[in-house]
Amino acid sequence: MTMNAGWYLRRLSRMGPREVGGRAVDAVRRRRWRSARPDCPSVTGARFTAVLPAQAFAAVSPDAAKRLVAEADRLMEGHAEFFGVARHDLADPDWWCDPKTGRRAPWGYAFDVPYRDEDAVGDIKQIWEPSRHQYLTVLAAAYALTGNERYAERVAQHLRSWWTANPPLRGVHWISGIELGIRLLSWVWIRRLLDGWPGAAGLFEGNPVARNQIWHHQRWLAAFPSRGSSANNHVIAEAAGQFAAACAFGWFSSSARWRADALRSLERHLRSNTFPSGLNRELATEYHGLVLELGLAALAEADAAGVPVPASVRLVLLRMTDALAAVVDNRLRPPRQGDADDGHGLVVDGAGTDRWASLLATGDAVFGPRAWWPVVTGTDVRTPLLAALIRPYAKNGTVPRPSSRPAQFADAGMTILRTPEETGEIWCRCDGGPHGFLSIAAHAHADALSVEVRHDGVDVLADPGTYCYHGQPEWRQYFRSTLGHNTLELDGGDQSVSGGPFLWTRHARSRVLVADTSDEGVARWCAEHDGYEPSVHRRRVELIAAAKELRVVDEVRGDRRAVRLAFHLGPAITADLVENRAVLTWTRDGEDRSAELDLPGQLTWRARRGETNPPLGWYSAGFGRKEPTTTLVGTGFADGAQGFTTVLRFHG
Repeated sequence: MTMNAGWYLRRLSRMGPREVGGRAVDAVRRRRWRSARPDCPSVTGARFTAVLPAQAFAAVSPDAAKRLVAEADRLMEGHAEFFGVARHDLADPDWWCDPKTGRRAPWGYAFDVPYRDEDAVGDIKQIWEPSRHQYLTVLAAAYALTGNERYAERVAQHLRSWWTANPPLRGVHWISGIELGIRLLSWVWIRRLLDGWPGAAGLFEGNPVARNQIWHHQRWLAAFPSRGSSANNHVIAEAAGQFAAACAFGWFSSSARWRADALRSLERHLRSNTFPSGLNRELATEYHGLVLELGLAALAEADAAGVPVPASVRLVLLRMTDALAAVVDNRLRPPRQGDADDGHGLVVDGAGTDRWASLLATGDAVFGPRAWWPVVTGTDVRTPLLAALIRPYAKNGTVPRPSSRPAQFADAGMTILRTPEETGEIWCRCDGGPHGFLSIAAHAHADALSVEVRHDGVDVLADPGTYCYHGQPEWRQYFRSTLGHNTLELDGGDQSVSGGPFLWTRHARSRVLVADTSDEGVARWCAEHDGYEPSVHRRRVELIAAAKELRVVDEVRGDRRAVRLAFHLGPAITADLVENRAVLTWTRDGEDRSAELDLPGQLTWRARRGETNPPLGWYSAGFGRKEPTTTLVGTGFADGAQGFTTVLRFHG
């Protein structure tokens, strides 16, 4: 997906003068760096001291260790999957090849590579992901747990291969700061996990090639931070990786300055990226997880190195953890909101490890749980390792934390309606928040007033997800469109106006009018948005616990408008639609479940499934993956005379 002159003008319009000036300085520096590549300063007496306490590995549960070793063995055989594409070449990877398209990225000065052009480069996410080296942290962790040197030797082989194939400032792996930051964090943990291996020092601190790579990564990050309208999760990854490397690999004359600058950036941007309630301002749940992982990993490096951090860093991470505990359903699944690209900050676990249970387990160990927290039964490798490094947070009650489970996050515009778990929890997320973060709202979807409904953890009215970023514009457009969410569309257009795959030029403004979860019998929510000016879309939602009923009423205030109202069913749901009533059936834990969905009779209803021209009726469980699912679409007109009422009743 190449960017034309119109996109650049739209992108420029979302920047302030300070950001424009900073980017101009970056452009000059990139031109200068084309011919000026200094070598890493000489280093003597480099040592690695940020090791794990021996008892950390003893705290890893047998189940978690078993999953990790099984994953490591698959990797040793060359097998892996990235974004739905199975790879069998990981025994000796081609660092520049995209297996999905078969294309190989061109060689050259990093900033000349047209990485957004899939015809020239391939799918850049497929190329970048293995080079985050998070699969190598898994292999290194397998060595640390088993002492089997074949894992360590494979890690060393791949690092030496990567360093040879990717000299500083050459090729696709030197383009994006988030990639450099996460890669540095992986290298820190690889060195830590290989500490007992005789070749570890010779691979890292005793290796001039490794030192040169580490130095150039940090020099790059110091020179080209994400700025202004791009200072979202990317800047957190850049700062966390820079800080971790400057703490653990503090061998250079610039290390102290890099460490101090990165810590200032991390503290500032953790606060700016997070609502006071603890939810991430991008309103994209997977980025909440990514930022929390990055923040915890950076905190671990600070405490391991004895570097004081501002109190606000721990406080933001505490609030993020409490917010996560508050919004998950009874199966520990958080909302599926906004963009999701399967990005992780630190990976040392095998397949099948629950990401969200892992984060809550770490929060339990570091911050302490609250009485209202959900019970976390899963086990992981990462939690005991992080907990062995992070100083436990003060648990003396001086830091205010919610005494009961929050249901309303007013600053984020999110309200969670739910019934008691013992009757098969009905969980409903109502969205009345801002349209994303910063002026471009890069990871937002046009989903104002959408709802997401689950029964006992099963997606019933589902958020379809993300699927892709680059290369397939029609799919990118669909998965973040208004029609692609459980809300109401007017006149065939989105509530917010897109200017590109990560750019919104006009943002719908929402406001929550009612959010009342105090009544155990009936929870109520009401909000409206102005995305279809001069008309206003207002939605009311009621969850009636005793009746196991969810009632949604949509009103359009203004002139007569063409309406499409969509309800996307989860992939486990089968629907039998007759006129305006759909009988929904599914299976959970071997038990048949059902519900009835009474749809507004003023609209004409059709079930759509797996359509491609244009896309409609799809669900993406993860980045690069999609499957057909049923979407119920009602068409008609709104003239302000009456509302459209939808009632979802669960049986049993």
